[in-house]
Amino acid sequence: MVRATVGGMDHHGGRPRAERARQLADVLRQQITDGGFRGGALPDERVLGTRFAASRNAVRQALSLLRQEGLITRRRGVGTSVVLPKYGHGLDRLTGLAEELTGRGTVTNEVRVAEEVPVLPAAIAARLEVPAGAGGVRVERLRRLDGLPLSLDTSYLTADIGRTVLTGDLAARDVFGLIEEAAGVRLGRAEVTVHAVGADPDTAGLLGIGAGAAVFALERLTRLADGRPVDVESVRVRADRMTLRATLYRDGPRATACPRPPPVRPRRG
Repeated sequence: MVRATVGGMDHHGGRPRAERARQLADVLRQQITDGGFRGGALPDERVLGTRFAASRNAVRQALSLLRQEGLITRRRGVGTSVVLPKYGHGLDRLTGLAEELTGRGTVTNEVRVAEEVPVLPAAIAARLEVPAGAGGVRVERLRRLDGLPLSLDTSYLTADIGRTVLTGDLAARDVFGLIEEAAGVRLGRAEVTVHAVGADPDTAGLLGIGAGAAVFALERLTRLADGRPVDVESVRVRADRMTLRATLYRDGPRATACPRPPPVRPRRG
């Protein structure tokens, strides 16, 4: 392969070095999030260049991108290492954090708020399909994995379910299990929205990250098996410690999970 560097262009098939670096960073990021580097150490630049047929400059630029994202650290005489392991949380099954991370570390919960709320915020009441004056329960927990902050979870629960949840062991258990015990039935489904935001100063301080650092903002409405909404959650997850995963199907399961309403037929006569 003929390679030439002109004006910032490290040509492999005519592509700029910056493009090659970005593509290499994408590949390395996937390997990092999949736990592909045992012990957390990455090979040196020469080995990476040979493995991916990339120039030393493109490799160095790719690693610089990953360092800016907070995924890796680079130290002279030590090498390149993954800053923190990333853990996957599936979005295609309704599980609590401790359930999801079974066998991958110890999840602990710092209960910051656990209280009855006499009047729910209007938007929360609308999602729970109850009058605001019916009240409810608010629970806020700072969740740690192996002692390091992972997420800040805030839940609003319906009053009947929430009061029983308050008597449970919120410091040691997932809220989902406590809800099922309180309701006497299994949870059915949840509607989830995920977007990326910069952490506000208060959230950043609790999660041990810099203000403005990227976090996943996960909004979830959880329902019992009969469809009744019981839990509105707002979760802020450190993006440098967690990946969100799902298995998606083009046909079949979606039609079952989200059935379309029957067509409206005009009345005769």
